[in-house]
Amino acid sequence: MISFLLTLKRLLGGIWGAFKLRNFQALFVLILLLLVSGTLFYTKEEGLSVIDALYFCIATLSTVGHPDFVPQTDLGKVFTMIYIVVGSGLFLGMAGYIAFAIIKSNLREDNEERRIRFKK
Repeated sequence: MISFLLTLKRLLGGIWGAFKLRNFQALFVLILLLLVSGTLFYTKEEGLSVIDALYFCIATLSTVGHPDFVPQTDLGKVFTMIYIVVGSGLFLGMAGYIAFAIIKSNLREDNEERRIRFKK
């Protein structure tokens, strides 16, 4: 449990650090818009509940997939194909910025530790 909390702290710190980057902010807004539009589409076109549609959208964008749901309409299938191509790229780009912020934070902490050791 402690390792989970430490990992969660590091992830949240990476997200917080990534928010300082302008490109990350743009990607974050685009992903929110993509999630809202996908949720609205799947609730209207495929008849899913809001929670199920949002879950499907997040599972699809994170490349995990949803084993129980397959779009039934042709429009739903075409939308899903486009959604996967566009959304996966945006989601992976956002994950890259978070990873960059975590690594940058770790390097900053290492440099501070070296400075402290050097002063002693």
